[in-house]
Amino acid sequence: MKERKGIVTMRGNPLTLVGNEVRVGDKAPDFEVLDNELSPVRFSKFLGKVCIISSVPSLDTSVCDMETRRFNKEAGQLSSDVVVLTISMDLPFAQKRWCGAAGITRVQTLSDHRDASFGTLYGVLIKELRLLARAVFVVDRNGIIQYISLVKEIAEEPDYDAILTAVKKLT
Repeated sequence: MKERKGIVTMRGNPLTLVGNEVRVGDKAPDFEVLDNELSPVRFSKFLGKVCIISSVPSLDTSVCDMETRRFNKEAGQLSSDVVVLTISMDLPFAQKRWCGAAGITRVQTLSDHRDASFGTLYGVLIKELRLLARAVFVVDRNGIIQYISLVKEIAEEPDYDAILTAVKKLT
């Protein structure tokens, strides 16, 4: 399995990303994760929709909380053809609890804890922590990656304006 060191940091300390590196123009790999009810969900289920895939280390951290709340708010302003997925290594039970407490209704949270399928297929699995790096992928209706933002310092938020501009070009 491919490893890339120093692409992302945590408090300035370099981390190792494990898995395939995807690029704009690539067909989005078809990963399998779990929903909040422990049911498997394949990414191919969303073919035909524009997808924002936000990977975060853990919903129970302040930056991941802010990011997911922001995407939940923004989802209300986007076309009904847009799906927002937030993927973390949090257990589905924790994701369900967090969504209920935070009032998240427009973002679907998904757990990669079982197989790290998403993390390894998209190259965002952090070897040292077995968490996902903070990244956003925008995938068009045909399943092609159109935008990637891998946030260098995982304690920082992504560039929402750039992400939303990429999404709006596809809708």
